[in-house]
Amino acid sequence: MRFQRLDLNLLVALDALLSEKSVSLAADRLCLSQSATSSALGRLRDYFGDDLLVMKGRGMVLTARAEELIEPVRAVLEQIRTTVAIAPEFDPATADRQVRIMASDYSTQVLLAGALATLEREAPHMRFEIQPMGDNPIETLERGLIDLLLTIDFAISADHPSQVLFDDDYVVVGDAANPDLQGDMTRERYFALGHVTARFGKSRTPAFDDWFVRRQKTQRRIEVVAPTFLSQAGLVIGTRRIATMHRRLANQIVPTMGLIMREVPFDIPPIREAIQWHISNNNDRALRWVVERLAAHAQETTPLVESNVVPIADARRDEIAVQFQQNYPGQRNT
Repeated sequence: MRFQRLDLNLLVALDALLSEKSVSLAADRLCLSQSATSSALGRLRDYFGDDLLVMKGRGMVLTARAEELIEPVRAVLEQIRTTVAIAPEFDPATADRQVRIMASDYSTQVLLAGALATLEREAPHMRFEIQPMGDNPIETLERGLIDLLLTIDFAISADHPSQVLFDDDYVVVGDAANPDLQGDMTRERYFALGHVTARFGKSRTPAFDDWFVRRQKTQRRIEVVAPTFLSQAGLVIGTRRIATMHRRLANQIVPTMGLIMREVPFDIPPIREAIQWHISNNNDRALRWVVERLAAHAQETTPLVESNVVPIADARRDEIAVQFQQNYPGQRNT
């Protein structure tokens, strides 16, 4: 279809090229070959009489004309999507759809594993791809590389819709034979012992508990940095080290790994795990159904030991969220 000599199919390619500033990345997003995407760029250059993307150093940058086109092209495509395209009826029993979810191994273990087992029965033809947490989850969502982002509410973007799924707090976990864990954990003992913590991505972004404890007057002695939440457990076995872990995760692994669990001897704000999707997908019936089913599963699944921590006030949560995002803009993990 053409409009004033412009092949309207090229608008989708143009949007990807303007967003990615790379022919190869745009090709991946469009599920096209690099040569086909290069050809599309050539036709767009002919139509606009402008190079649009030019080499600078080892990468590509947008021309001034291309910068002017970013928002208008995105707005046109969004208007087509929301007012012209007719959304098909969604039937989970027959839906053939892939959903890409970015989530930490903690979220995968305590929520997705059980929820996706249920969804297999309800939507047998749907497929799910779980991607590990990267350095810029919100950017990944905005680039359309994932459909859903599962993370803490401190880290979600105010620019896109989201829904809180469940609450969780923290416990101390260590080897059951660790003599320092035979009684209640004290603040003095907690800060005297060596710690295992998890950090993520190339930038080694700390988990929320690590970030929060760093703000205390007394600092932990971090002896081992783990690449995932689940790997923390194995790294305390046979040692006198301890790990600060989400209660829901600890409830699952402590009984089977020869570990012991103790209460954290000071207040760490409990987390609220939330799921977020791009605002342009707000009317995507398949994604909304998946979100609803994840929320239902989260409500059905409660910790074996109830938390004694009182949820913090919304104003305090907002303050913590601002501080967390200022410290780690775009680098948000559970």
